[in-house]
Amino acid sequence: MEAEFWLERWRDGHTNFHQARVTPPLERYWPLLSVPRGSRVLVPLCGKSLDMRWLADQGLRVLGVELSPLAVEQFFEEQGLQAAIHESAAGTHYVAGDIEIVCGDIFALDAQTLADCRGVFDRAALIALPPEMRASYVQHIYSQLPDDYAGLLVTLDYPQQQMDGPPFSVNDAEVQALYGPHSVAEQVYRRDTLEKEPKFAERGLTRLETLVYRLGRKG
Repeated sequence: MEAEFWLERWRDGHTNFHQARVTPPLERYWPLLSVPRGSRVLVPLCGKSLDMRWLADQGLRVLGVELSPLAVEQFFEEQGLQAAIHESAAGTHYVAGDIEIVCGDIFALDAQTLADCRGVFDRAALIALPPEMRASYVQHIYSQLPDDYAGLLVTLDYPQQQMDGPPFSVNDAEVQALYGPHSVAEQVYRRDTLEKEPKFAERGLTRLETLVYRLGRKG
């Protein structure tokens, strides 16, 4: 989506995509990745997700990336953290302890920064992007992560014609096509979650499945 779309959502308070809890699949499946304590973990299109605080509490260094300065400022305020701020070519960096959020375009992250990210948690990025942007996003981010990276990816699978995204439907076939050139995407969870998401039923969906993948570099 265009940057202005997301900036407007945050300005207008239309942020029903924000979860007021840690993502359950993160707590359940992150231990499968065995990412060493002290590693840097990328959280793309992070908003003010509580997942970042949870990852930091596991002894990891979090690098979030978010377009909206409102989302970034709200995260640190709500977490009671005082951030130091500096600028780079990638955007405005907010840093407090083991949590750093870059307020800027995800495509502005350079190869050196990505090569330092041993882990990645992608709950909101891939399903936020329209089809024409997904391949560029996956290529830019995942092909430049280190060879020993480990990631957790969450997608949604539903009849796209029943609802306009975002969030968009990204089914297993598309995940395999996007990541296959450089990574293994192992599906570790798939479940119909429509009953738990009445807002999507209200928008006309008859089926909604949540898919979780463990990601890693092809050998």
